[in-house]
Formats: sequence, C-alpha cells, structure tokens
Amino acid sequence: RAYNEEAHIEKLLLGIAAQRLPPHEVILVDSGSTDDTVAIARRHGARIVAISPHDFTFGRALNLGCEAATGDILVFVSAHVYPTHDVWLERLVEPFSDERVVLSYGKQRGDTVNKYSEHQIFAKWFPNEPARPQQSYFCNNANCAVRRSVWEKLPYDETLTGLEDLDWAKRAQAQGGWLVYVPEAKIVHVHDETWPQVQNRYRREALALRRIDEHAKFTAFDFMRLFAANVMADCRMARRDGVLSAELSSILRFRFHQLYGTWQGHSGPSDLSAALRHRFYYPAGRRERHAEKDVHERHRIDYEQLTGEPGVSPPPLVVVADNTPDRKSAGKRPAR
Repeated sequence: RAYNEEAHIEKLLLGIAAQRLPPHEVILVDSGSTDDTVAIARRHGARIVAISPHDFTFGRALNLGCEAATGDILVFVSAHVYPTHDVWLERLVEPFSDERVVLSYGKQRGDTVNKYSEHQIFAKWFPNEPARPQQSYFCNNANCAVRRSVWEKLPYDETLTGLEDLDWAKRAQAQGGWLVYVPEAKIVHVHDETWPQVQNRYRREALALRRIDEHAKFTAFDFMRLFAANVMADCRMARRDGVLSAELSSILRFRFHQLYGTWQGHSGPSDLSAALRHRFYYPAGRRERHAEKDVHERHRIDYEQLTGEPGVSPPPLVVVADNTPDRKSAGKRPAR
C-alpha cells in the first residue's frame, strides 16, 4: 500500500528485484498519490491497483491487493521499508512448506532517521529469536506473508483504523493456524514522522486494539507509569550507546506522544491481554536484549551499486498502499 512514497519506493523495488527468489508479481495499491510514486512503480514493472482516498481503509486496500494477486502466498511490505539481504523473501516464505502455517513475519529495524525510542520498540517487538509456532497473535504487515487460501476465507476487516494485521492473525490462529516469526527475514523500516504523526499513529492503533481485544484498557495511571518506565529504559540504553545528551529530548517527546496517543485511543473498561500489553507498551528487559545475528554478509544488498549513486541511500518499495491521516504507508505484495 502506498501514498506519496516517491522518496522510498524505488529502493524497495530495487531490493525486491535483487532477491534470489524472484516474486511472481509486484502489486502497488495506491490511494491517490500526487507525486511520482505510481510512475516509479510502473517503471519497475509493478502492477497498479488504485483506491480512492475517500474509500481507503487499511483492510480495504489489503483486500483489493489480495484480490488482484494470483500467487499462493501474499507478501505484504510497507512502501517505506527495504530488505537488507537478497534472501529476505526466501526466508519469509520458507515456513509455508508446512501446511499448518498461515502467516509469517520478519524482523524490522530502523533507519538513521528513526527516533531513538523507536529503535528500542523495534528491538522489543522483533527479537532475534525465532518463534515457530508463535503463541500470541502479534505480527506486523510492514514485513509479513499470509496464505492466500486462508485469506479467501478470512478477508481483512475493512472497518478498523489500524492493526488489521493483528485482527487477522487472531482470527486465523483461533481456527488452528500457525503464526511464525522469522528474524532472518529482515527489513529496514524508515519512519521520519512529526510528533503529531507519532501521536496520531498510536491513537489510531489504540482505537483499533479496543475493538480487536475486548479486554483492552489503558488508563491515565498506565500512561504515567509506562512513560516513566520507558523513558528510564531508553535513557539507560542511550547512556550505554554514548548518546544520552543528544537523544534525551527525543526520548521524552517520543514516549510522551506514543503513550499519550495510546491513552487518547483507549477509553472504557477492560484489560489488554497480558502478552500483547507487555509487547506493546513495556520497555525491553535485559533478557530480551540479545546480540543480533544477521544473515551472512554475502547476502547483503549493496544499494549504492544498484543505484549507481555512492553515498545515497535509495528509497524502499511498495506493494500495497496507505492513505492514512499521518500520510504513512504500508506495503503489500504477492509472492510465489
């Protein structure tokens, strides 16, 4: 999914073209881009599926892309991500050799423009240890694959304001499907958001989470307690990295807007399931901070060589489109 992603989409398309396992097709679901997003995608051979900005929802855009796809495995990738290695797609779809697997998702890490605290979130949400099968229904459509035959029975909810991926995973898992986390299928997720965009993103997701999980709640006390806990954890990491003075303001502002947006999106009774609550909001513990094991260096993609522009970091590709209030996009594309 994409909306005005000309700054990123080409790098993603180049990364997809560099894969050892070539995709059966690449589909861009565009929700009214006014820049060169569509032209760049066409130049790289992507098929375009258009959706009106007035009709856009995350789930509707995904369903349109899935309907247009002809592959047996549907791979979703955000327009502002790019794979780090040429075996990304191969590793992401490998679990589907087991018929019990209905969804797999890969690791995400930030780019140089991402806020410091978001790097900590990525490390928490996407650890270095695989899970097969995974017990919770956590996943993320910025780097994810699902079995088409299951999607045909369980289309995405077109009414949610976000987290349509978790909703789908929860329903598929409830029917006995396996969810698999594959850390070797790694992408870099570029987020260069304003503070209001950060707050709005977490507000949207909290609104959706309340519908997905009937026990969801996030009180003012949770806001204060988790703000303090996450700021302290981020500051410890920043001190260890030698960047505390440079990143302190960013840490305070990110955690405020993240958790204040979450509090705005939550109202009413109930209690978020313990596993998801811990993964979404709590800072990473020491046991969760393991050294990252990357795919072998020989598989790393050299984007400078692909673009012929030394020192320039090319942009990521898109497969399905996003037209959200914060104008960020999420991607999807069908692979073999």
